[in-house]
Amino acid sequence: MNNRTAVRSTALGYPRIGSNRELKRALEAHWSGRLDAAGLERAGAAVRAEMLGDLSVLDSVPTGVFSYYDHVLDTAFAVDAVAPRHRRDDELASYFAAARGDAAAAPLEMTKWFDTNYHYLVPEIGPSTAFAARPGKAVAEFLEARERGLDARPVLVGPVSFLLLAKPADGAPEGFRPLDRIGDLVEVYAEILTALGRAGAGLIQLDEPALAADRTPEELAAVAAAYRRLVGTAEILVAGGYGPFGESLPVLLEAGVEGIALDLVRGRADLDALEALDVSRETFVVAGVVDGRNIWRTDLAAAARDVERVRALTDRVGVASSSSLLHVPVDLAAETDLAPELAARLAFARQKLAEIAALADPDGPRDARPAAPDAWRDASVRSRLAGLGADADRRAPYAERRAAQAERVPLPPLPTTTIGSFPQTAELRQARAAHRQGLMIDADYRARMRAEVAAVIAEQERLGLDVLVHGEPERNDMVQYFAEQLTGFATTAAGWVQSYGSRCVRPPILFGDVARTAPMTVPWTSYAQSLTAKPVKGMLTGPVTILAWSFVRDDQPLADTADQVALALRDEVADLEAAGTAIIQVDEPALRELLPVRAAGRAAYRAWATRAFRIATAGVRPDTAIHTHLCYSEFGEVIDAIAALDADVTSIEASRSKMEVLADLDGAAYRSAVGPGVWDIHSPRVPDAAEMAAALRLAVAALGPDRVWANPDCGLKTRRYEEVLPALAGLVEAARLVRAEAA
Repeated sequence: MNNRTAVRSTALGYPRIGSNRELKRALEAHWSGRLDAAGLERAGAAVRAEMLGDLSVLDSVPTGVFSYYDHVLDTAFAVDAVAPRHRRDDELASYFAAARGDAAAAPLEMTKWFDTNYHYLVPEIGPSTAFAARPGKAVAEFLEARERGLDARPVLVGPVSFLLLAKPADGAPEGFRPLDRIGDLVEVYAEILTALGRAGAGLIQLDEPALAADRTPEELAAVAAAYRRLVGTAEILVAGGYGPFGESLPVLLEAGVEGIALDLVRGRADLDALEALDVSRETFVVAGVVDGRNIWRTDLAAAARDVERVRALTDRVGVASSSSLLHVPVDLAAETDLAPELAARLAFARQKLAEIAALADPDGPRDARPAAPDAWRDASVRSRLAGLGADADRRAPYAERRAAQAERVPLPPLPTTTIGSFPQTAELRQARAAHRQGLMIDADYRARMRAEVAAVIAEQERLGLDVLVHGEPERNDMVQYFAEQLTGFATTAAGWVQSYGSRCVRPPILFGDVARTAPMTVPWTSYAQSLTAKPVKGMLTGPVTILAWSFVRDDQPLADTADQVALALRDEVADLEAAGTAIIQVDEPALRELLPVRAAGRAAYRAWATRAFRIATAGVRPDTAIHTHLCYSEFGEVIDAIAALDADVTSIEASRSKMEVLADLDGAAYRSAVGPGVWDIHSPRVPDAAEMAAALRLAVAALGPDRVWANPDCGLKTRRYEEVLPALAGLVEAARLVRAEAA
């Protein structure tokens, strides 16, 4: 680089759980009553201090990106858009009532944050929502960074995205949209920005990720009006982070925003568009060239070329992550067991900060990323895929399958089941850890897990469930369990990423060609089936979800990688069927997650994603039932894809959204059976039988009793048996009541 223009380094956000998940442990201790509010605040302050320490290598540091649960929920509290049912005398209690629910109220709906595995809480906005400025958190965290001598930049979810991500509150009139309230909300934002300015803030970042999606002329008019009002209250940097701004880019610039942060990993078209616009040389343009959502090292040479293109346009240049680094683990240095040739190609959050700083330094390194070794490719996998016939993803017609399955496994109307996992107790986690560390021999470990399976089967028999599961005590995670047994994957020791609240996952690293070398689930399922005359479901994770919840190689199309995973699962499905398993559930909770943000890429995605699922499942006989499960997504956007999976039964999260999915199903080509969840397992609240029966009645009214199953929203691993057993008893009772009514 030349010295014509200095480049400032920054990041759009940062992991907020702590390098050792300190916040997770503090939250769960608080919720259990073992840690008071003051103790939780001390833990939060320690995590924020670590975040600021890491970020201090940058020229500009984002603040306000810490959260006790979710940044969208934080924004709702900052503008006082709190649902009446969640208001408590104590603000922290109100906050967690909205996040998790309590004995008095159900929580906010939770859904996926664009095309990621992060879940946000959906604000409820109505015509009478009384917005008010509450800038305390934003100001306090800004000052906290300033006191450390850092050039701090407050970050807030932008007003347009906040309303586009919200849903109408109960009682809102038909046709009302939260975006209708943009004028009122922007006035409150102006107050918050002014308060931050009085505290000493210069540049303020407003995140508008919803502008990475296709936007209507009416929505673009709202963008223009909002930012014309806000310009002048503060110096504003608008960040996207999940694709190109597209048609929103000229609107923002014409409104006069002082800065724009571009996602140049998934939205490089914006750079071409920017070059065609008359951009003021005073506009601060941040080049997001370091991938905030995957863990592969940046090709610094290529990234530097993009930064140079930006420097040709403006005298104020920044280099940053493409999105918040919320989506990647904290530190690669903790991973001492990864193969050296793999570790050499990786960068976690701390390493990405170093890459950003290097790109801002005119004398920093500009090396290209090492190429993937040839050893990561498997000719036999590629040959087998190339030889798949055109009918490899086709099954017999649904009507034929339904009759054959009913004859093989007779079930009552509204059959009851669970999604798969049962509570993962501390004792189970300790046993798995001891086995992994070599402190428990294989025979003792198998005996401990088999004892848990036997207990789970006995409990389900006692409760009266119709279709049972083995409970998955042997599984640490629904993706990692399979990654540990397939070629082409590596797993981490401490690569934790926040999924929602205190829930953290360790995404595997999918770096090479994928194959199955031995059965992965058959012994556990067969053992469970030997303990009962009732059917026990085989439980697998689908190919799209394995990709979505892993860090996936970027040297070939996702569709090719999905087919490799699907072929490995196809072998497992065949072995389960050969062992006598009559019902096999292949979960695809991430089907919506990978849907491209913009419509232009969606048809191609739906085609390869659904084909991968069918490759995995289409090899079974007509009398073997294929189930699938989806959760916490906007299902209306993928309803045709759900139908194209061609599963016999689809269980779907529905309780937080109050059965909204039924309207989507009613208008779609989906004709198979459905299990709309009637119990929100992500809340500690236990609904009674009457509440679950009311939800089942809605499903029966929409779909008919012959197409409805009764089940929870999701797996039960995160819940305690004290919650699970009464809730399942209520589920069985609810199904009995509605079954009798339907008869």
